[in-house]
Amino acid sequence: MIYKDFKGKRISLYGMGAMRLPVIDGDDSRIDEAATFEMVDYAMEHGVNYFDTAWGYHGGNSETVMGKALARHPRDSYYLADKFPGYDLSNMDKVRGIFEEQLRKCGVDHFDFYLIHNVCELNIDAYLDPKHGIHDYLVEQKRNGRITHLGFSVHGSYDVMKRFLDAYGKDMEFCQVQLNYVDWGFQDAKAKVELLRSIGIPCWVMEPVRGGRLANLSEAEADVLKGMRPDEAPVAWAFRFLQSIPEVTVILSGASSMEQMRQNIAICEEDRPLDGKEMERLLALGRSMVDAKAAPCTACRYCLSHCPKGIDIPRMIELYNEHVFTGGGFIAPMALAAVPQDRQPSACIGCGKCAEVCPQRIDIPGIMKDFVQKLGA
Repeated sequence: MIYKDFKGKRISLYGMGAMRLPVIDGDDSRIDEAATFEMVDYAMEHGVNYFDTAWGYHGGNSETVMGKALARHPRDSYYLADKFPGYDLSNMDKVRGIFEEQLRKCGVDHFDFYLIHNVCELNIDAYLDPKHGIHDYLVEQKRNGRITHLGFSVHGSYDVMKRFLDAYGKDMEFCQVQLNYVDWGFQDAKAKVELLRSIGIPCWVMEPVRGGRLANLSEAEADVLKGMRPDEAPVAWAFRFLQSIPEVTVILSGASSMEQMRQNIAICEEDRPLDGKEMERLLALGRSMVDAKAAPCTACRYCLSHCPKGIDIPRMIELYNEHVFTGGGFIAPMALAAVPQDRQPSACIGCGKCAEVCPQRIDIPGIMKDFVQKLGA
Protein backbone atom coordinates (compact mmCIF):
# COMPACT_ATOMS: atom_id res chain seq x y z
CA MET A 1 0.00 0.00 0.00
CA ILE A 2 1.18 3.51 -0.81
CA TYR A 3 1.17 5.78 2.23
CA LYS A 4 1.12 9.55 2.56
CA ASP A 5 2.33 11.60 5.50
CA PHE A 6 -0.17 13.87 7.21
CA LYS A 7 0.99 15.70 10.33
CA GLY A 8 3.11 12.78 11.45
CA LYS A 9 0.50 10.17 10.58
CA ARG A 10 1.10 7.51 7.95
CA ILE A 11 -2.19 7.31 6.04
CA SER A 12 -3.03 4.81 3.32
CA LEU A 13 -3.54 6.42 -0.07
CA TYR A 14 -6.65 4.29 -0.52
CA GLY A 15 -9.42 5.03 1.96
CA MET A 16 -12.43 2.75 2.23
CA GLY A 17 -15.63 4.73 1.72
CA ALA A 18 -18.81 3.41 3.31
CA MET A 19 -21.47 4.95 1.08
CA ARG A 20 -21.80 1.99 -1.30
CA LEU A 21 -21.47 -1.06 0.94
CA PRO A 22 -22.92 -4.42 -0.12
CA VAL A 23 -26.66 -4.59 0.61
CA ILE A 24 -29.35 -7.25 0.91
CA ASP A 25 -32.00 -7.64 -1.81
CA GLY A 26 -31.08 -4.30 -3.36
CA ASP A 27 -32.32 -2.39 -0.31
CA ASP A 28 -29.81 0.42 0.34
CA SER A 29 -30.75 0.60 4.03
CA ARG A 30 -30.08 -3.13 4.62
CA ILE A 31 -26.31 -3.48 4.70
CA ASP A 32 -24.88 -6.98 4.36
CA GLU A 33 -22.90 -6.97 7.61
CA ALA A 34 -21.04 -10.23 6.99
CA ALA A 35 -19.82 -9.06 3.59
CA THR A 36 -18.89 -5.67 5.00
CA PHE A 37 -16.91 -7.22 7.86
CA GLU A 38 -15.04 -9.36 5.34
CA MET A 39 -14.21 -6.32 3.23
CA VAL A 40 -13.00 -4.29 6.22
CA ASP A 41 -10.82 -7.20 7.34
CA TYR A 42 -9.36 -7.57 3.86
CA ALA A 43 -8.68 -3.85 3.63
CA MET A 44 -6.85 -3.79 6.95
CA GLU A 45 -4.86 -6.92 6.08
CA HIS A 46 -3.66 -5.12 2.96
CA GLY A 47 -2.61 -1.92 4.64
CA VAL A 48 -5.71 0.27 4.46
CA ASN A 49 -6.04 2.31 7.64
CA TYR A 50 -8.50 5.09 6.67
CA PHE A 51 -12.26 4.46 6.83
CA ASP A 52 -14.93 7.02 5.98
CA THR A 53 -18.61 7.01 6.91
CA ALA A 54 -21.37 9.60 7.28
CA TRP A 55 -24.71 10.27 8.97
CA GLY A 56 -26.86 9.76 5.89
CA TYR A 57 -25.15 6.82 4.20
CA HIS A 58 -27.31 3.72 3.76
CA GLY A 59 -30.32 5.33 5.40
CA GLY A 60 -28.34 6.14 8.52
CA ASN A 61 -27.00 2.61 9.01
CA SER A 62 -23.47 2.99 7.65
CA GLU A 63 -22.04 4.44 10.87
CA THR A 64 -23.44 1.60 12.97
CA VAL A 65 -22.22 -1.19 10.71
CA MET A 66 -18.79 0.35 10.19
CA GLY A 67 -18.50 0.85 13.93
CA LYS A 68 -19.19 -2.85 14.48
CA ALA A 69 -16.76 -3.87 11.74
CA LEU A 70 -13.93 -1.72 13.04
CA ALA A 71 -14.55 -2.61 16.71
CA ARG A 72 -13.11 -6.03 15.93
CA HIS A 73 -9.70 -4.36 15.45
CA PRO A 74 -7.49 -2.36 17.84
CA ARG A 75 -8.58 1.28 17.96
CA ASP A 76 -5.08 2.52 17.20
CA SER A 77 -4.87 0.43 14.01
CA TYR A 78 -7.22 2.60 11.94
CA TYR A 79 -8.39 6.17 11.38
CA LEU A 80 -12.14 6.81 11.35
CA ALA A 81 -13.72 9.78 9.56
CA ASP A 82 -17.29 11.03 9.98
CA LYS A 83 -19.16 14.18 8.92
CA PHE A 84 -21.71 16.74 10.03
CA PRO A 85 -24.74 16.41 7.70
CA GLY A 86 -25.24 20.00 6.56
CA TYR A 87 -26.81 18.87 3.29
CA ASP A 88 -30.06 18.94 5.29
CA LEU A 89 -30.74 22.47 6.53
CA SER A 90 -32.94 21.14 9.33
CA ASN A 91 -29.77 19.78 10.95
CA MET A 92 -28.08 23.15 11.34
CA ASP A 93 -29.16 23.67 14.96
CA LYS A 94 -28.51 20.04 15.94
CA VAL A 95 -24.72 19.78 15.76
CA ARG A 96 -24.29 18.81 19.42
CA GLY A 97 -26.92 16.08 19.40
CA ILE A 98 -25.83 14.68 16.04
CA PHE A 99 -22.17 14.58 17.01
CA GLU A 100 -22.93 12.72 20.25
CA GLU A 101 -25.13 10.25 18.39
CA GLN A 102 -22.43 9.65 15.78
CA LEU A 103 -19.91 8.74 18.47
CA ARG A 104 -22.46 6.37 20.00
CA LYS A 105 -23.35 4.73 16.66
CA CYS A 106 -19.70 4.24 15.74
CA GLY A 107 -18.84 2.99 19.22
CA VAL A 108 -15.84 5.31 19.65
CA ASP A 109 -14.85 8.12 21.98
CA HIS A 110 -13.31 10.29 19.27
CA PHE A 111 -13.12 10.74 15.51
CA ASP A 112 -9.68 10.85 13.96
CA PHE A 113 -11.03 12.98 11.13
CA TYR A 114 -14.26 14.96 11.10
CA LEU A 115 -15.68 17.03 8.25
CA ILE A 116 -18.10 19.90 7.87
CA HIS A 117 -19.88 18.08 5.11
CA ASN A 118 -20.98 19.03 1.61
CA VAL A 119 -20.37 22.78 1.59
CA CYS A 120 -22.43 24.04 -1.36
CA GLU A 121 -24.74 26.77 -2.62
CA LEU A 122 -27.65 25.39 -0.60
CA ASN A 123 -26.00 25.63 2.81
CA ILE A 124 -23.10 28.08 2.64
CA ASP A 125 -25.08 30.93 4.24
CA ALA A 126 -26.21 28.65 7.07
CA TYR A 127 -22.72 27.29 7.62
CA LEU A 128 -21.37 30.83 7.88
CA ASP A 129 -24.15 31.99 10.20
CA PRO A 130 -22.71 32.00 13.75
CA LYS A 131 -26.14 31.53 15.34
CA HIS A 132 -25.99 27.81 14.47
CA GLY A 133 -22.66 27.40 16.27
CA ILE A 134 -21.47 24.57 14.03
CA HIS A 135 -17.92 25.78 13.53
CA ASP A 136 -17.47 26.83 17.15
CA TYR A 137 -18.82 23.56 18.53
CA LEU A 138 -16.60 21.40 16.32
CA VAL A 139 -13.51 23.46 17.11
CA GLU A 140 -14.36 22.96 20.79
CA GLN A 141 -14.58 19.19 20.28
CA LYS A 142 -11.15 19.30 18.70
CA ARG A 143 -9.77 21.11 21.74
CA ASN A 144 -11.41 18.46 23.91
CA GLY A 145 -9.74 15.63 21.99
CA ARG A 146 -12.95 14.23 20.55
CA ILE A 147 -11.88 15.30 17.05
CA THR A 148 -8.25 14.88 16.11
CA HIS A 149 -8.32 16.60 12.72
CA LEU A 150 -11.06 18.93 11.44
CA GLY A 151 -11.75 19.52 7.74
CA PHE A 152 -14.55 19.97 5.25
CA SER A 153 -15.93 18.54 2.02
CA VAL A 154 -17.21 20.61 -0.87
CA HIS A 155 -19.61 19.98 -3.74
CA GLY A 156 -20.23 23.64 -4.42
CA SER A 157 -18.55 26.01 -6.85
CA TYR A 158 -15.11 27.53 -6.48
CA ASP A 159 -16.68 30.76 -5.20
CA VAL A 160 -18.60 28.90 -2.49
CA MET A 161 -15.45 27.07 -1.47
CA LYS A 162 -13.56 30.37 -1.31
CA ARG A 163 -16.21 31.94 0.93
CA PHE A 164 -15.97 29.03 3.33
CA LEU A 165 -12.18 29.15 3.44
CA ASP A 166 -12.15 32.91 3.93
CA ALA A 167 -14.27 32.40 7.03
CA TYR A 168 -12.93 29.17 8.49
CA GLY A 169 -9.77 28.28 6.59
CA LYS A 170 -7.51 28.87 9.58
CA ASP A 171 -9.18 25.95 11.38
CA MET A 172 -9.41 23.55 8.42
CA GLU A 173 -6.68 20.90 8.18
CA PHE A 174 -7.85 19.08 5.03
CA CYS A 175 -10.46 19.38 2.30
CA GLN A 176 -12.37 16.66 0.45
CA VAL A 177 -13.26 17.46 -3.17
CA GLN A 178 -14.83 15.62 -6.10
CA LEU A 179 -11.78 15.00 -8.23
CA ASN A 180 -11.19 12.87 -11.30
CA TYR A 181 -9.97 13.39 -14.85
CA VAL A 182 -13.44 14.43 -16.04
CA ASP A 183 -14.12 16.92 -13.24
CA TRP A 184 -10.61 18.40 -13.47
CA GLY A 185 -12.15 20.72 -16.07
CA PHE A 186 -15.87 19.95 -15.90
CA GLN A 187 -16.34 20.96 -12.23
CA ASP A 188 -13.24 23.18 -12.18
CA ALA A 189 -11.57 20.81 -9.73
CA LYS A 190 -8.20 22.03 -10.98
CA ALA A 191 -8.90 25.53 -9.64
CA LYS A 192 -10.07 24.07 -6.31
CA VAL A 193 -6.86 22.06 -5.95
CA GLU A 194 -4.80 25.13 -6.81
CA LEU A 195 -6.66 27.13 -4.16
CA LEU A 196 -5.92 24.47 -1.56
CA ARG A 197 -2.28 24.40 -2.62
CA SER A 198 -1.99 28.16 -2.24
CA ILE A 199 -3.04 27.98 1.42
CA GLY A 200 -1.31 24.71 2.28
CA ILE A 201 -4.36 22.48 2.80
CA PRO A 202 -4.01 18.90 1.51
CA CYS A 203 -6.63 17.28 -0.68
CA TRP A 204 -8.80 14.27 0.05
CA VAL A 205 -10.56 12.83 -3.02
CA MET A 206 -14.14 11.66 -3.40
CA GLU A 207 -15.71 10.21 -6.56
CA PRO A 208 -12.38 9.17 -8.14
CA VAL A 209 -14.19 7.03 -10.72
CA ARG A 210 -17.22 9.32 -11.11
CA GLY A 211 -19.79 6.92 -9.67
CA GLY A 212 -18.30 4.05 -11.69
CA ARG A 213 -18.41 5.85 -15.06
CA LEU A 214 -14.60 5.88 -15.38
CA ALA A 215 -14.43 2.18 -14.65
CA ASN A 216 -16.90 1.38 -17.43
CA LEU A 217 -15.60 3.04 -20.57
CA SER A 218 -16.87 2.46 -24.06
CA GLU A 219 -14.70 0.36 -26.36
CA ALA A 220 -13.51 3.48 -28.19
CA GLU A 221 -12.67 5.26 -24.92
CA ALA A 222 -10.82 2.23 -23.56
CA ASP A 223 -8.82 1.90 -26.79
CA VAL A 224 -7.38 5.39 -26.25
CA LEU A 225 -5.95 4.24 -22.93
CA LYS A 226 -4.80 0.84 -24.14
CA GLY A 227 -2.73 2.56 -26.78
CA MET A 228 -0.66 4.15 -24.01
CA ARG A 229 -0.59 1.42 -21.34
CA PRO A 230 -1.94 -1.90 -22.59
CA ASP A 231 -1.60 -3.46 -19.13
CA GLU A 232 -3.75 -0.93 -17.26
CA ALA A 233 -7.47 -1.47 -16.69
CA PRO A 234 -9.72 1.57 -17.25
CA VAL A 235 -10.34 1.98 -13.52
CA ALA A 236 -6.59 2.09 -12.88
CA TRP A 237 -6.28 5.22 -15.01
CA ALA A 238 -8.58 7.07 -12.63
CA PHE A 239 -6.24 6.27 -9.74
CA ARG A 240 -3.05 6.90 -11.76
CA PHE A 241 -4.39 10.37 -12.57
CA LEU A 242 -4.77 11.09 -8.87
CA GLN A 243 -1.35 9.63 -8.08
CA SER A 244 0.02 12.34 -10.37
CA ILE A 245 -1.37 15.22 -8.25
CA PRO A 246 1.00 15.95 -5.32
CA GLU A 247 -1.70 17.54 -3.15
CA VAL A 248 -3.73 14.30 -3.01
CA THR A 249 -3.31 12.52 0.34
CA VAL A 250 -6.29 10.14 0.49
CA ILE A 251 -8.39 8.66 -2.33
CA LEU A 252 -11.79 7.60 -1.02
CA SER A 253 -13.59 4.96 -3.01
CA GLY A 254 -16.57 2.92 -2.00
CA ALA A 255 -16.76 -0.74 -2.91
CA SER A 256 -19.97 -2.74 -3.07
CA SER A 257 -18.20 -6.06 -3.56
CA MET A 258 -15.00 -7.81 -2.53
CA GLU A 259 -13.92 -7.90 -6.17
CA GLN A 260 -14.04 -4.11 -6.41
CA MET A 261 -12.18 -3.81 -3.10
CA ARG A 262 -9.39 -6.13 -4.23
CA GLN A 263 -8.98 -4.25 -7.51
CA ASN A 264 -8.88 -0.83 -5.88
CA ILE A 265 -6.35 -1.89 -3.28
CA ALA A 266 -4.12 -3.64 -5.82
CA ILE A 267 -3.98 -0.45 -7.90
CA CYS A 268 -3.00 1.61 -4.86
CA GLU A 269 -0.19 -0.77 -3.97
CA GLU A 270 1.80 0.49 -6.94
CA ASP A 271 2.75 4.09 -7.69
CA ARG A 272 2.57 4.67 -11.45
CA PRO A 273 1.93 8.38 -12.04
CA LEU A 274 1.30 9.69 -15.53
CA ASP A 275 3.89 11.40 -17.67
CA GLY A 276 3.10 14.67 -19.44
CA LYS A 277 1.83 13.11 -22.66
CA GLU A 278 -0.34 10.57 -20.84
CA MET A 279 -1.86 13.32 -18.70
CA GLU A 280 -2.63 15.42 -21.75
CA ARG A 281 -4.36 12.58 -23.58
CA LEU A 282 -6.29 11.45 -20.52
CA LEU A 283 -7.65 14.94 -19.87
CA ALA A 284 -8.57 15.19 -23.56
CA LEU A 285 -10.50 11.95 -23.22
CA GLY A 286 -12.32 13.37 -20.20
CA ARG A 287 -13.28 16.48 -22.15
CA SER A 288 -14.55 14.41 -25.07
CA MET A 289 -16.74 12.36 -22.72
CA VAL A 290 -18.39 15.56 -21.50
CA ASP A 291 -18.63 17.17 -24.93
CA ALA A 292 -20.53 14.17 -26.26
CA LYS A 293 -23.44 15.03 -23.95
CA ALA A 294 -23.07 18.65 -22.91
CA ALA A 295 -24.39 21.83 -24.48
CA PRO A 296 -21.39 23.78 -25.82
CA CYS A 297 -21.82 26.90 -23.68
CA THR A 298 -18.65 28.99 -23.37
CA ALA A 299 -20.11 31.33 -20.71
CA CYS A 300 -19.64 34.34 -23.00
CA ARG A 301 -22.69 35.83 -21.22
CA TYR A 302 -24.08 37.56 -24.33
CA CYS A 303 -27.45 36.03 -23.49
CA LEU A 304 -27.82 37.64 -20.08
CA SER A 305 -28.85 41.10 -21.17
CA HIS A 306 -31.50 39.63 -23.46
CA CYS A 307 -33.34 37.51 -20.90
CA PRO A 308 -36.47 39.33 -19.70
CA LYS A 309 -36.63 37.08 -16.63
CA GLY A 310 -33.07 37.74 -15.46
CA ILE A 311 -32.10 34.06 -15.49
CA ASP A 312 -28.37 33.35 -15.09
CA ILE A 313 -28.36 31.30 -18.27
CA PRO A 314 -24.67 30.23 -18.30
CA ARG A 315 -25.00 28.93 -14.73
CA MET A 316 -28.22 27.09 -15.57
CA ILE A 317 -26.57 25.45 -18.59
CA GLU A 318 -23.58 24.51 -16.42
CA LEU A 319 -25.93 22.75 -14.00
CA TYR A 320 -27.89 21.21 -16.88
CA ASN A 321 -24.68 19.76 -18.31
CA GLU A 322 -23.75 18.33 -14.92
CA HIS A 323 -27.19 16.76 -14.57
CA VAL A 324 -27.16 15.28 -18.08
CA PHE A 325 -23.64 13.91 -17.86
CA THR A 326 -24.23 12.33 -14.46
CA GLY A 327 -27.61 10.98 -15.46
CA GLY A 328 -29.32 12.73 -12.57
CA GLY A 329 -27.78 12.97 -9.13
CA PHE A 330 -28.02 15.55 -6.38
CA ILE A 331 -25.57 18.29 -7.35
CA ALA A 332 -27.77 20.26 -9.76
CA PRO A 333 -30.96 20.07 -7.64
CA MET A 334 -28.95 21.05 -4.56
CA ALA A 335 -27.45 24.09 -6.30
CA LEU A 336 -30.82 25.11 -7.73
CA ALA A 337 -32.37 25.02 -4.27
CA ALA A 338 -30.37 28.18 -3.52
CA VAL A 339 -31.69 29.99 -6.62
CA PRO A 340 -34.86 32.12 -6.29
CA GLN A 341 -37.84 30.47 -7.93
CA ASP A 342 -38.24 33.31 -10.42
CA ARG A 343 -34.66 32.79 -11.65
CA GLN A 344 -34.83 29.02 -12.13
CA PRO A 345 -35.17 27.19 -15.50
CA SER A 346 -38.91 26.93 -14.90
CA ALA A 347 -39.12 30.74 -15.12
CA CYS A 348 -38.08 30.68 -18.79
CA ILE A 349 -40.92 31.93 -21.02
CA GLY A 350 -39.38 30.53 -24.21
CA CYS A 351 -39.12 33.86 -25.99
CA GLY A 352 -35.87 32.85 -27.70
CA LYS A 353 -34.16 36.24 -27.40
CA CYS A 354 -31.18 34.56 -25.70
CA ALA A 355 -30.75 32.03 -28.51
CA GLU A 356 -30.77 34.78 -31.11
CA VAL A 357 -27.51 36.22 -29.74
CA CYS A 358 -25.83 32.94 -28.76
CA PRO A 359 -22.56 32.52 -30.76
CA GLN A 360 -22.79 28.75 -30.27
CA ARG A 361 -26.36 28.64 -31.64
CA ILE A 362 -27.58 26.79 -28.55
CA ASP A 363 -31.31 26.17 -28.27
CA ILE A 364 -31.43 27.76 -24.82
CA PRO A 365 -35.25 27.68 -24.40
CA GLY A 366 -35.17 24.00 -25.37
CA ILE A 367 -32.50 23.31 -22.74
CA MET A 368 -34.47 25.15 -20.05
CA LYS A 369 -37.58 23.12 -20.90
CA ASP A 370 -35.66 19.84 -20.93
CA PHE A 371 -33.97 20.71 -17.64
CA VAL A 372 -37.34 21.27 -15.97
CA GLN A 373 -38.59 17.94 -17.30
CA LYS A 374 -35.46 16.09 -16.13
CA LEU A 375 -35.67 17.63 -12.66
CA GLY A 376 -39.28 16.57 -12.39
CA ALA A 377 -38.64 13.02 -13.59
